[in-house]
Amino acid sequence: QVQLVESGGGLVQPGGSLRLSCAASGNIFSINNMGWYRQAPGKQRELVAAITNGGTSTYADSVKGRFTCSRDNAKKTVYLQMASLQPEDTAVYYCKADIVAGGSFWTRRDYWGQGTQVTVSS
Repeated sequence: QVQLVESGGGLVQPGGSLRLSCAASGNIFSINNMGWYRQAPGKQRELVAAITNGGTSTYADSVKGRFTCSRDNAKKTVYLQMASLQPEDTAVYYCKADIVAGGSFWTRRDYWGQGTQVTVSS
């Protein structure tokens, strides 16, 4: 049973910073790409940042220069450091990971975290 558990969300003032974490656990053989998505009320879920298992990251244009995605492969954890936050960054943030896991046999699929709320407001 693979789980992704996110933490680090909360309420922050405009211009502030937050760091999100997402830790994977379970009978995991390998983790490929990991990423962060967000979904604001009334909007579709969108990709915010993604990172390969080699550490190469890509970002949505709306967060370039403000957000940094990183990972610790030993800890099976991906991070999203968010700076210069604005009200339009308010959303539920989800992590996703492409994981090979199993027991009797290995399977590869995407797993999602439960989401963590980020609210940017004065």
